[in-house]
Amino acid sequence: MKHNIARIPVLLFALATAVVGIVPSAYAKHCSLAGVAGNYALSANGTVIGIGPRATLALLTFNAAGQVHGQVTASLNGIVTQTILSGTYTVNPDCSGTASFEEFDQAGNLVLTATATVAWDDNMREARFIFTSAALANGTPLATVISGDGRKLADRED
Repeated sequence: MKHNIARIPVLLFALATAVVGIVPSAYAKHCSLAGVAGNYALSANGTVIGIGPRATLALLTFNAAGQVHGQVTASLNGIVTQTILSGTYTVNPDCSGTASFEEFDQAGNLVLTATATVAWDDNMREARFIFTSAALANGTPLATVISGDGRKLADRED
């Protein structure tokens, strides 16, 4: 009897350890391109060092193949432009990711290339990002301090 009573704490500890090991993986986020895919409204604010403040509003579509495109309206030091964004993005199972994109003016001329680090949250309905690089069409690098966020638009049934 004493021998069996001594085993109970050991068995309880083993059971608790097994449950703790299972629970996090059962509730872990598993982000994916397919889960992120959809239409988003995004905004970003910050500074292009040496030029001035930048504020941006964009309506972008992220598809399940890892491509992103859409319309961008930006104000850079008070000058407003409209561009078309096209690029690619990645999503890791932990909901981190990256984006690489180009922006073109209304005539189709390359204006900007950039990269960003992205974090998806709220069950892949929100994205937060920070620019990690930017360059003009001629390759001149831009120092930026620009971050923003976006929210997936609700699907509408007409």
